[in-house]
Amino acid sequence: MSCLFQDEASPASLTDLCLALVSSRLQIFCVKLADGSLCLREPVVFPQELADQLLCKMATEGLLNDSTVGIFRSCQQLRLRRACIRTARISSEAFRRAVCPHRLLELDASRVNADLTIPDILRGLSGSKALREGLQRLVLNGLTMLSLEEPSRRCFGSLRGLRALSISNVDFYDAGLADACSLPRLESLDISNTSVTNLTPLLGLRATLRYLTMHQLKRLEMSTTQLLAVLSQLEGLQHLDISDDKQFTSDVAQQLLAAPGILPELVSLDVSGRKQVTDAAVRAFVEERPGMTFVGLLATDAGFSDFLSGEGSLKVTGEANETQICEALRRYSEREGFVREALFHLFSLTHVMEKARPDILKLVALGMKNHPSTLNVQLAASACVFNLTKQDLAFGMPVRLLGNVTQLLLEAMKTFPNHQQLQKNCLLSLCSDRILQEVPFNRFEAAKLVMQWLCNHEDQNMQRMAVAIISILAAKVRCPRCLQQLLHIVRQKTSQGAVDATLKFTLSALWNLTDESPTTCRHFIENQGLELFIKVLESFPLEASIQQKVLGLLNNIAEVRELHVELMVQGFLDHIGTLLHSPEVEVSYFAAGILAHLTSRGETVWTLDLPLRTTLLEQLHSAILKWPTPECEMVAYRSFNPFFPLLECFQTPGVQLWAAWAMQHVCSKNAARYCSMLLEEGGLQQLDAVRSHPETHSDVRRLAENILDSLHRHQARYSGSTGHKRFDAKLFLIYTVLYMVSTETIVKERYAVLLAKI
Repeated sequence: MSCLFQDEASPASLTDLCLALVSSRLQIFCVKLADGSLCLREPVVFPQELADQLLCKMATEGLLNDSTVGIFRSCQQLRLRRACIRTARISSEAFRRAVCPHRLLELDASRVNADLTIPDILRGLSGSKALREGLQRLVLNGLTMLSLEEPSRRCFGSLRGLRALSISNVDFYDAGLADACSLPRLESLDISNTSVTNLTPLLGLRATLRYLTMHQLKRLEMSTTQLLAVLSQLEGLQHLDISDDKQFTSDVAQQLLAAPGILPELVSLDVSGRKQVTDAAVRAFVEERPGMTFVGLLATDAGFSDFLSGEGSLKVTGEANETQICEALRRYSEREGFVREALFHLFSLTHVMEKARPDILKLVALGMKNHPSTLNVQLAASACVFNLTKQDLAFGMPVRLLGNVTQLLLEAMKTFPNHQQLQKNCLLSLCSDRILQEVPFNRFEAAKLVMQWLCNHEDQNMQRMAVAIISILAAKVRCPRCLQQLLHIVRQKTSQGAVDATLKFTLSALWNLTDESPTTCRHFIENQGLELFIKVLESFPLEASIQQKVLGLLNNIAEVRELHVELMVQGFLDHIGTLLHSPEVEVSYFAAGILAHLTSRGETVWTLDLPLRTTLLEQLHSAILKWPTPECEMVAYRSFNPFFPLLECFQTPGVQLWAAWAMQHVCSKNAARYCSMLLEEGGLQQLDAVRSHPETHSDVRRLAENILDSLHRHQARYSGSTGHKRFDAKLFLIYTVLYMVSTETIVKERYAVLLAKI
C-alpha cells in the first residue's frame, strides 16, 4: 500500500494534479462543523481508489489533521479500503471517528504523532466487527507503545483477519509478540529494531508464517543455537531478514548458511551487516534452493563473485558494483545505517559518470527524504547529487526530479547550517544554470539560505559559488544585512584591484537586488554604496563588463525619484557624462539611462547647475543617435512601466529618445516576450500618444513608429484582431476541478469564458 508515485520524466497525471489541488484547497470545497472538523459541502461520491489516494496525498503533504480528516467521516462519499495516514497529526478521537468506520483492508499509520498511540489504534480497530475480521494489513512502524504489556491492552489477537503486521522501531516486548503470534492467518511479520528478547512465540505461526523481518533485534537474548532451532521449525518461511546495520558480533548468519536442509522454501534471505558471511557459503546455500530470488549482502565480506553480481535473476544488495548498490538503496531506503553505507560506495561510482542517470538520482533523493535529520546520510547524498547533476548531466534529468532534489538540498542546508562540507555540497549542486533557470523550487527560500551562508562565511571558493547563485536569485529576497555583505565583497575586491568571477557575480547580484525595489535602493545609498560604486568605475575604466553592471545598478537607483538628490554629485555627473561617449554601446547605454532619469524631473534638482543639465541633455541626444545596432539583447527588463514617464518628457527629447531606443531594442531582439509585455502594460496607447503629439521630436517620432509597427505585427501573428490572450491550459484545469465540486456562480461563469476561448 503506497501513495501514487508518478514518473518524474512524464507530466504529472490529471488525477495527481486534481488531488493536489483538492487537498491543498479543502476549505473551498468544505464547510466547518461545530467541532472544527471539515465536511464536504456537496454530496459528491468519490471513486473508492481516489478516496484512498486523496487520504494518502493529504498525509504525505502534511495536510492531514483533526480538522481535515473530518471529510472521511462520511463512508458514503469517501470510502476507504487502503488507508495511509503516515506522519499525520491526528488525535485518537479523530482517528476513531474518521478512519475506523470504514471497512479497511489495509492501514499504514507509521510515524503518526505521539498523541495517537498503538493502544489507541488497536482499541479503535477492535471496536468494529468489520475491521476485526476484514483488516488484512497493519503497519505501525515508529509509534508509541505505552503500556501494551498490561493484559487489558493486548489487542492484536482480536484482529483475526490480519495477514501482515509491521511493528518495527517500537518498544515492543515479548508479551506483545506472543499476542501477535496468536493470530490465525498471519503470514508476514516485521519486528525490526524492537525490544523482543525471545523468539519462541514464533512457533505459534509455523503453519502460516511466510515473511519474517527482524532487522537489528538489539535485545535478543537467545543463543545462535536456540535461534536456529526456532527458525528451523518455520519450514514454510519464504523470506527471512536477519540483517543488522549496527554490525553486532554474531555468527548467526554464518551458522544459518551452514545448516543443512534448513528453511527449504526460502526464496529471499537478507544477512546484510553480518561480517562473517563469505561468497562460498552464500553460493552453496543458494544452489541448494534454486528458487531464490534475493540475497542481502551489504556491509558483509560477500558479494564479490560473478555468481552474486546481481545482474541476473538473483537480486543482490552489496557494494561490489552499481547494480548491488542501487538495489541496496531501493530496498533499504528507510534504514539509516544501510542508506549511509550504500551512498558512501555510490559516491565513488558517480564521480566518474558521463551519462545522466535519473534512476540513480531518484534513489539518492529517496534516501535524503527518509532521513532528513541524519547528517551522514545528507552529507553523502548531497555529494552524490552534485556528481549526478554537474555540468551537462543536469540537462539529462527530468525537471520534476531536479525540482524535488533541489528542495531536499535546501532542507539539508536549513537543518545543518553550520556544517561547511554539507553546505559546500549543496551550493555546488545549486550552482547550475539548468537548476537555477528552469527547475521549479522555492527560490525565495533558496535565496535566503544562500544569503545567510554568505553573511557568515569568508571562504573564497564557496563565496564565489554563493554570489553566483545570488546573482540569479537575489531579486527574490530583500535583506539589508545581505546587501551589506555583498557591498563588503565589492569593497574588498576593489581595494585588491581584482577583477574575477566573484566580483562580477557580486555586482550582478546587487544589480538584481535593487531592481524595482526602492527600499533596497535606499539601503544601498545609506550603506555608502554610491561612493563605493564611483570608486569601482574609477578603478576599472577598461573593464566594460564591470562598468556595465555598475551602471545598470545605478540605473535602478536613478529610477527612484526620491533618491535623485543623492546622485547630484559633481564628480559623479562628470564621470557619467564622459561614459556617454564610451566606444562600448552597453556602457554608453546605461550611462545615458542614468542621465535620462535624472533630467526627467525638469529643473527641480538642478537648481544649482542648470547649464550642466542643458549640456548633458544635448550630449545625451547626440550620443543616442550615434549608437550602432547591437548584435544581441544586451539588457533584460521585467516591466516597461519605468519608461512611460520618460516618454512624456516632451521638453527634453533626449530623455524620450533614450526610452524609445531602449524599448525598440528589446522588442526587436525578443519580440515574443517584450511585445507581449508592452501590449499588456498599455504601451500601444503610450506610444500612439507620443507619435501624434505636436511637440514630439522627429527622432523620437521615428522610433515610436518603428515600435508601433512591431507591436501591430506581433498582434497579427499571435492574437489576430481580437487581442485576446492565448488559452491558459493550467487555469482551465483548475476551473474544471472547481466547476465539478463548486456551486459558486462566479466559478461557473469563468469556466464558461474559458470554454469560449478554446
